[in-house]
Amino acid sequence: MTDNGPVLVVGGTGMLGGQVVAELLARGKQVRALVRVGSDASRLKAAGATIARGDMMIPGSLRRAMDGVDCVISTAAGYTRHRKGDTPETDIVGNANLVDAASAGKVRRFVLTSILTCDQAPGVPHFWHKKLTEDRLEDRGVPFVALRPGAFFDQVTRFGGDPISKGRFRWLGDPHVPLTFVLTPDVAGYLAAAVDAPGVEGQRIDIGWDRPVSMQQVAEISGRLLAKHIGVRAVPARLVRTMSTVFGPVNPMLKDLGAMIDYFQTGRYVADTTRQREVFGAVPTAEDAIGRLITSLGHSLAR
Repeated sequence: MTDNGPVLVVGGTGMLGGQVVAELLARGKQVRALVRVGSDASRLKAAGATIARGDMMIPGSLRRAMDGVDCVISTAAGYTRHRKGDTPETDIVGNANLVDAASAGKVRRFVLTSILTCDQAPGVPHFWHKKLTEDRLEDRGVPFVALRPGAFFDQVTRFGGDPISKGRFRWLGDPHVPLTFVLTPDVAGYLAAAVDAPGVEGQRIDIGWDRPVSMQQVAEISGRLLAKHIGVRAVPARLVRTMSTVFGPVNPMLKDLGAMIDYFQTGRYVADTTRQREVFGAVPTAEDAIGRLITSLGHSLAR
């Protein structure tokens, strides 16, 4: 570890990780991105990041990637299958390998992208794996901060296309249950800021908006911002549960998805943004965040 060394970004070819790289570079940080052999790193290189070829499942490659690193930011999530080669094992073995490599490399800080209320959801595998990674960082004595964002609004609401053009949001489960959402660019900014944020060692920080909102409320806010009707098309949780039961043995991701939707129905997926506000400043309002998604999709807000 060196005080002026680069920040190693794990998961930099993903949607969140790529934005973290951009945020770090904008802050004048040196950035090293861990990229699998065979994965396209051209955008990261063009942006100004250096590339370390390696894999979370290969401990030796992680130790090499950590050489001289000041800080690690991990946005890796095998559950999502967003990148070729991602599997649930990435969330278990891969994260353990990464923590152990950071411990051996004596990095100054490890910034983990965790999940909101992961410690309350042992029945949701990819939630619980984040909790176990937090615990491993603590057990190995790695200086860390874990950011726990809610559901990525700009990702979960775009399954099936642009919801604004279609005039409706699609949702799995009860559209009247409030929960915490986030926007990917906001989380990327918080992760980059966490590299040097003072007084956050060993903390788990919830990340969200000013309040939880249901998908029905999202549609109503969107309608007010656009001055037109926006609806919700929801798939009942019981149907999601049936699908996960039938197809879960073939596709474990569906079983995990079903467990997550069931957990959302409990109403416990809600952030306490007190510490977020103290560390990172003003918390986005639901109206501001939803408005930014709408404009990012090329739509104009009503005046």
